[in-house]
Amino acid sequence: MSLQVVSFKQISQILELTDQLGLNREWVEIPLTPASPGMVRKLQNGKIEIVVDADQPFDQWLETLEARINHLRGS
Repeated sequence: MSLQVVSFKQISQILELTDQLGLNREWVEIPLTPASPGMVRKLQNGKIEIVVDADQPFDQWLETLEARINHLRGS
């Protein structure tokens, strides 16, 4: 069953990770609607958009998020 809405708890987990990576919360956008596939991308305004994957289990997806952010940042 696919994820329909990103919960407050899931957003908090994502923000904990981005905090650890030193990203300012003002520059992180997390849509409440997941998509398939999920994505991490830089928006034209410089912010990072993190779209949760609707079909992958959230905990499994979250484990890959740090690597995706680091790849986007070039580190």
